[in-house]
Amino acid sequence: VQLQASGGGLVQAGGSLRLSCAASGLTFSSYVMGWFRQAPGKEREFVAAISGRGGNTYYLDSVKGRFTISRDNAKNGVYLQMSSLEPEDTAVYYCAATYGYRGPSYYTKVHQYDFWGQGTQVTVSS
Repeated sequence: VQLQASGGGLVQAGGSLRLSCAASGLTFSSYVMGWFRQAPGKEREFVAAISGRGGNTYYLDSVKGRFTISRDNAKNGVYLQMSSLEPEDTAVYYCAATYGYRGPSYYTKVHQYDFWGQGTQVTVSS
């Protein structure tokens, strides 16, 4: 299984970025997909998750209304559209996959995920 995250970069506060994660080696639609982030000196934290068929999503409270997670099962891709970015959003962002049958709100812990991408840096300047 491989997860390849991309799309990070440097953006000013208030700007937008779209992260992508390409998956291979798994039956993609059977996996809940999540995005996590890790800022320097902090633990990795949950950001968003989406069910296998894409019908259900769940978000960290601080990103609700600003971030949107989506997926395209035909392309084995999961995306994170980030808007109204704040300096506090600066982190390395990781995509992850878990083979689960529960809703995405259940999968908010790092140890619940089976596979991880390599991370992509997002830096928001003030």
